[in-house]
Amino acid sequence: MKKLLLMPAVVWLLAACVTINIYFPAAQAEKAADRIVGEILGKEKPVEKKAPPKGDKGAWLMPPSSDGWIATTILDFFIPVARAAPNFSVDSPEIRQLKARMKQRNAQLRPYYRNGAIGFTADGLVAIHAAKAVSLRERNKLQSLIRAENADRNALYRAIAKANHHPEWETDVRAVFARKWVEKAATGWWYQTPGGQWRRK
Repeated sequence: MKKLLLMPAVVWLLAACVTINIYFPAAQAEKAADRIVGEILGKEKPVEKKAPPKGDKGAWLMPPSSDGWIATTILDFFIPVARAAPNFSVDSPEIRQLKARMKQRNAQLRPYYRNGAIGFTADGLVAIHAAKAVSLRERNKLQSLIRAENADRNALYRAIAKANHHPEWETDVRAVFARKWVEKAATGWWYQTPGGQWRRK
């Protein structure tokens, strides 16, 4: 009898609760990455901007499985779900410093992008594409530039995720930037496909 009396109270408490599902704001991240990559690489070539698909509300970090759909529906009935769309922040002292260094270094890297010595990797970094395009005397300098650039790129992706209080977003941030480096690359620059094949833009 007591259990029956408690049931309405339990249902009321469940209904009063609101769970917040924070998802990665893909559309906002795309715009931010587009702006940052554009600032770093400069306007060497006009780039056609692609509008995000209509209805793009971001990507779930963990897409719900079909097996759990019924359970999720039932829980959503009792517990209203607020799907939060957080503001995507790309501004912090660390991010500003990283962008400034990368922008300055890009002037040194650009000739190597142009002659095909280096290119963009599928994971948002820079790698040697054609070592023979660089003289033996220059190779040590180029390797140092690549190491510094990749260190800053890794730090940038990590810093952006941290600035948004979601370090688990680092992989998503990296994926967005990897696409933007290629989109912003000038004609004739090299990049890797997700399968690791080199292609010329």
